[in-house]
This record gives sequence, C-alpha cells and structure tokens, in this order.
Amino acid sequence: MRFSLIALGLLATGGCASAGARTTAAAPPAASAPAVAQDTTGIGPQYPSTYKRHANPPVLIRNATIMTAAGQEIQGGSILFRDGRIVAVGTNVNAPSDATVVDGTGKWVTPGVIDVHSHLGVYAAPGTFAESDGNEATNPVTAEVWAEHSFWPQDPQIPLAIAGGVTTIQALPGSANLIGGRSAVLKLIPARSVQEMKFPGAHYGLKMACGENPKRTYGNRGGPSTRMGNMAGYRAAFIGAQAYRQRWDKWNKDHQGDRPERNLRNETLAEVLRGNIYVQNHCYRADEMMQMLDLAHEFGFKIRAFHHAVEAYKIADVLAREGTASAVWADWWGFKEEAMDGIHENAALLQQAGARADIHSDDAGGIQRLNQEAAKAMYAGRRAGIPITRDQVLRWFTANAAWVLGLDSIVGTLEPGKMADVVVWSADPLSVYARAVQVYNDGWLVYDRNDPAHQPKTDFSLGQP
Repeated sequence: MRFSLIALGLLATGGCASAGARTTAAAPPAASAPAVAQDTTGIGPQYPSTYKRHANPPVLIRNATIMTAAGQEIQGGSILFRDGRIVAVGTNVNAPSDATVVDGTGKWVTPGVIDVHSHLGVYAAPGTFAESDGNEATNPVTAEVWAEHSFWPQDPQIPLAIAGGVTTIQALPGSANLIGGRSAVLKLIPARSVQEMKFPGAHYGLKMACGENPKRTYGNRGGPSTRMGNMAGYRAAFIGAQAYRQRWDKWNKDHQGDRPERNLRNETLAEVLRGNIYVQNHCYRADEMMQMLDLAHEFGFKIRAFHHAVEAYKIADVLAREGTASAVWADWWGFKEEAMDGIHENAALLQQAGARADIHSDDAGGIQRLNQEAAKAMYAGRRAGIPITRDQVLRWFTANAAWVLGLDSIVGTLEPGKMADVVVWSADPLSVYARAVQVYNDGWLVYDRNDPAHQPKTDFSLGQP
C-alpha cells in the first residue's frame, strides 16, 4: 500500500468556494463517456481501469466568481454538483437539504486543471536512477511499452500537483525514441495502483518524438543519426503496422484460418491507424511538424497534438486547418538548438489563427502552476496587440486540454452534465497570488488547503515535515 490509509479514506466536508452561469432545475443526462476502443485481438480488455468514484455528499458553492471555460464568467454565481456530476450553474441555484454549502465569497471557481504532458509517476521523486522509468531507450521504436507499467502511484510529486488544482494528467513515456509507447490518462487521486487512477474509457495516446532526442540517443548505437533517418524509422514502423492491421482485420471479418500471432509493437501502431490511439508528438521545429503531418497523411492517421511546439506560431494556419492542437509552454525554450526559436506570443498567435492552444508542463514543478503559465502567455499576447479573452486562456489548461485527450464531452468545462472536476481558488486564477483552496475530483473533495484531513500524502512522505 503506497498512499496512506488516511488519504484513501478521505470524506468530503465543507470549505471555501465559488459559483456559476446557467441555471437548471435538475441535472440533464450525464455527458457521454469517451468511446472505448474496440478489442481487435479477441482476448478481451487488457489492464482495464478499476477507477471508482469516491462517495461525497452534494456540494453547493455559492456567491463566487465562476469561470466556466464555456464562454461565461459569472459574478456572484453558484454551482451545484451531486453524484460526481454538475447539476446546475447560475446565479439562482438552490441547495438540496443534504448538500454541503460552501461560501465562495471572494473566491473563484474553475474546471479542474488538465496537464496533457506529464511525467509524474514514471519519473518519480526523489529522481534517482531507480525511479527513472520513462524512457525504454533500447530501440528507436518501442510502441509496445505502456507508461502505466512504469507509473508509481506513491510518487510524492502527485499530492503537490493536486494542491495546484490538477485533476487529470496524461502520463507519457519520455522522448528518447522515435515512438516511445502508450500514454496513461489518469484521474489525479490517491490510489494504490495505476489502474485505480485510469480515466474510464479514455483513449490511449502514442508518444512520438522527432528531432534531436532520437538522434542523440541512437546516433552512435546504430541510428537514426539524422532527421532523414528519423523519418525512415517512422515509415518503416507504420509499414509493418499496416500489414499487421490488414491480417487482423481480415481474420476478424471471417475468422478463417489460424488467428494471427500477436505483436505488441504492431498492435499499438495498428490501433493508431484505426483511430483508437491518439498521436501525441514531441516536436519543436515548424519544418518537422510539417514533415510529421506529411507522414500522418501517408499512413492515414491524425496527429492529435504537437507537444512543446515552440515554432507552432510559424504554421498556425496549417495547424488550424489540420485540426491539430499545440501543447506549449509560456516561456520555456532555448535549452537546445531545435528549441531556440520560441517566442512569448506562441499560444496567442495560435489562438488568433483559430488553432487549438494548450499550456502543458513536462515538469513536476510546472504542473503545480499551469494557471500562472497560461496567464503569462495571455499577457504576452495582449502586449503584442492580440485580443485574447480570459475564457480562451482558461481553456488553454482546461477545455482544450480535455480535447487533446478526447475527453471534452465529459470534462474541461463547468456545464450541467459534466464530471464535477472543480477547483476553488483564493483569488483570480490568472493572478500570481491565486492558490487552490479546494479541489474536487469527480465530485469528491480530494484537497482542502484549510483542512489537513483533506491534504493527501503518500507513504513516501509520512514522517517528513
């Protein structure tokens, strides 16, 4: 058991909070969960989620400023959620008799923060070699590995991220390989196993990386050692996956002959070709992003998001047309040659072009303040004369991030029917002074800054001041 029993047994209580926009008398039908990928192996689900929602009484947060990430910012609003779902958001929301009522006076409420690029759990603290489990740097293509099989739920960095308002993460393999393996989309809650954290029905992601990292890792180990070598490696991998997919599709159609032999690497890539696994592509330079889009066109898959993407602003119109998101930093670049051409206005220019921008962390410290990172990017854009609304900026770390993960039908905004991933802030969340006061994950009070009983700690941290 890795999380303390106290953390696992938390029960929600009252606290400080906020309110909403649209009023409804009763909760509409719950938003539909993301579609679960079809089993194409004939062996049934592999490592299914065992996540279960924690029981929590209904909660009404009232008299707060509610930022819905759905186009509305409501002064003196209220939000009611029950059984893990948002019931009503508005200025006149009544509390059921069994509800915990939270006074949100002077507070702000947003959807839960979502980080689409995290290495929590796979590069766990204290950061020794023993916890370095993010890169299977033994072959340029390791599509067969899954981040969840490295994830350590006792990582002491997890409670710190929760205290920063984070409710969902995508834990990714590292970027040493051309194709690094499957991601894990997780509810950020105390748990004893990664399966207890897995977001039910969420699509897997496929971590790919272009540019310098694969060249540096494999240049003296048989290659690739050039960018053209990188591209040849991707193409060879997907050619193999195409043939594998065709064999399985034929067998699934008529079940004639022997069932094809399973190949874990091709199994993952075939699911990418079927559209069931979303490509999450580490890529810095604009020219390489264009090359990767060409690769996707060749093999008939979509790139869901380019990650880091410091030169995304140079091809913002292309990314808007392709429907590919950019998960970027506010001001982190220049640490290697391919990351030299970043600008503060990157996210704002993407927004202006109609492309989908997202603020991500790629860092155990940065994940704790994604709201501040988004604010920095907002003000950089405004200083450059780019009109950006607060709602658009909020979406950079909520709704747009949910879309990158294929979860925008169920999380990312404060609307009736959505999952009650809710953060109460001490101040305007786009202020450097704001701190998360309460964090509700699926309606459960997982964190309360004013109540030590609702401040989860891992067993790793027990006994430490």
